[in-house]
Amino acid sequence: MTISPEMTRWEGTLDELKHLVSPRALTGETVLLNMGPQHPSTHGVLRLLLELDGEQIVTVVPDIGYLHTGIEKNMESKRYEQAIVMTDRMDYLAPFSNNLVFCLAIEKLADIDVPERAQIIRVLVAELTRLNSHLVWLGTHALDIGAMSVLLYAFREREMILDMFEMISGQRMMGTYFRPGGVWRDITSEFLPAVEKFLDYLPGRIDEYEALLTKNPLWVDRTQGIGVITPEDAIALGLGGAILRASGVNFDVRKAVPYSGYETYDFDVPLGLHGDTYDRYIVRVEEMRQSLRIIRQAAERLTKVKGPFRTENRKFAPPPRAELGQSMEAVIHHFKLWTEGFNVPRGEVQVMVESPRGVLACYLSGDGGNKPHRVHFRTPSFVNIQAIPYAARGHLIADLVAIIGTFDPVLGDCDR
Repeated sequence: MTISPEMTRWEGTLDELKHLVSPRALTGETVLLNMGPQHPSTHGVLRLLLELDGEQIVTVVPDIGYLHTGIEKNMESKRYEQAIVMTDRMDYLAPFSNNLVFCLAIEKLADIDVPERAQIIRVLVAELTRLNSHLVWLGTHALDIGAMSVLLYAFREREMILDMFEMISGQRMMGTYFRPGGVWRDITSEFLPAVEKFLDYLPGRIDEYEALLTKNPLWVDRTQGIGVITPEDAIALGLGGAILRASGVNFDVRKAVPYSGYETYDFDVPLGLHGDTYDRYIVRVEEMRQSLRIIRQAAERLTKVKGPFRTENRKFAPPPRAELGQSMEAVIHHFKLWTEGFNVPRGEVQVMVESPRGVLACYLSGDGGNKPHRVHFRTPSFVNIQAIPYAARGHLIADLVAIIGTFDPVLGDCDR
């Protein structure tokens, strides 16, 4: 029996399919099987076309595009500050990282200053976001491999983070808290006490996760030596984040190209030795501990550094509400900002940040008006998914589930 595109729901031509699978698949010697886009272990609407020899994987063809929202194109029809809300919906497990990279691009293009207090708040919230994302990754990755308890524990701790997000932004997930030149508002009175409580609480819980998994023989058997990516392949594929560092490549945007004052914080970059699923797990768990170090330093600085939480340049930031009843100029600035927005000079910039999944870059082109001329995001999930075929080849289907989980893709981040 020979294969046809209809048998695999392949949307391309048969010639295209021939270039993606081995010749054995076209004669029926191996089996083509669809995994996703509804499969729970693909972590979203990711479809994988698997070529199988028994249960052994011959090739994997990732098929994306099931969650395309047109965010980048839609942002061109929104004023700069309006467009920030759309970035939350890309990587919905790290919305503040998306806010941050877009705001940094606007600030670079328009030369907007950011007060020190706002910089500190941004770092603190960005690291809470990293913990929020890693807790979801740990719980779901463990569940994929069969460790159900970890999911319940990780989501219990994540609730505390979401409560803190709600304190400062009014929303648990899509907070849109960052603004060009700073943040939406200053932290609330209950925020820092909640952060201190969380800093005392989470380290013990991370130890519990490791007690359950790190030396567990079942966990070790399912992860060590599985999905190995060499340093050379990781660099050639453009990978980032924990996947790159688990292969031993020491690259973290917070260290290599510091932003928001990260160069003033004391933290380490965890590295792996083997580039396998186990090392990717170890690196992310250690990243959680490093994020706690950064958060503790930021919280201490916030108690000492006072001042504005957003730029005082009235061309880009609204005046304080108290001034609106006393100053006609303040009313005019407020009216102009909320009806027309602000103009940004003509030009092009690119900035990048270290999101929980890796290098998140934003290219922003301005034409001198109040709306972006072009916005494009270089998102880590889009780049990292292409490495699944390299990591999965020769393994079993059950190993593929573990590999996808340790890649930690978010399909909103991939498709946009």
